[in-house]
Amino acid sequence: MRVGLLCALGTMLCYGVGSVLQAAAARSAVPAPGMDPRLLLTLSRSWRYPVGLVLDGVGFILSLVALHSLPLYVVQSVSAGALAVTALGGALLLGLRLQVREVVALLLTVLGLALLGLSAAPQRADAPDERLAWVLLGAAVALTLMTPALVRAGGRSRAWALGGLGGVGFGVVAVAARALTAGLSGSLGDDTHTLLRSPATYAVLIAAPLALTAYASALQHGTVVQATAPLVVGETVLPALAGLALLGDHTRPGWAVAATVGFALAIGAALLLARFGQLAPSPEPAAHTVSP
Repeated sequence: MRVGLLCALGTMLCYGVGSVLQAAAARSAVPAPGMDPRLLLTLSRSWRYPVGLVLDGVGFILSLVALHSLPLYVVQSVSAGALAVTALGGALLLGLRLQVREVVALLLTVLGLALLGLSAAPQRADAPDERLAWVLLGAAVALTLMTPALVRAGGRSRAWALGGLGGVGFGVVAVAARALTAGLSGSLGDDTHTLLRSPATYAVLIAAPLALTAYASALQHGTVVQATAPLVVGETVLPALAGLALLGDHTRPGWAVAATVGFALAIGAALLLARFGQLAPSPEPAAHTVSP
């Protein structure tokens, strides 16, 4: 389980740095009306976006390793802590100023993740019912079909809608990754066959680019908070509930309350730190701030 926790923390670091690079690239691109499927190609012209994607890929691989011994609610909550990494990096390297509430949020992140780590029971990811993989594929297709209606949303609701779409998309990817991880045997030939025949694989292939494009578009059409807050909720709460209800996730005996508190603290702190998904500092009141 220690290896799982270390990998989950590595995921947090990769996602934290990667999100800064991707947000910087998204802000430098010319906004397109709605959600342009060519946006990822446009963003790739800036070195920041490909490097950010590579870091996301490394973080995703580390999360797969973590899922071998940790429940989804722990891995996804630690991943949400990436915003704390982004906030600290912005304060230390970019000269961003932290509000008092954000300093508190950093401390709450540490406390929440500590409670989650202590409450997690060592467990093996058992292969779920194959029907779940089909449900995930159906959900990925449904999200794709819903996209035109969400894109037509106007004003602030567009950023919220696209951010939420990205969050749910990443949530589908997380649950599908857990399902795939549980079904692997360690044999290259058998695992390749398993991946090719599982509907969960195609759910990832559909949901991942959709989520990436939706979040990048949300960053262009609203504030980083409007884009990131629904993203955090969608990619953490939904997978956590799915893990507990469908995948046999559980806590150590007597630690259910601590796990719930830790989860709430981690997600709440991530929402308070949502503005640090951007690279450039936003104007802050002179009062109620502390120097990094």
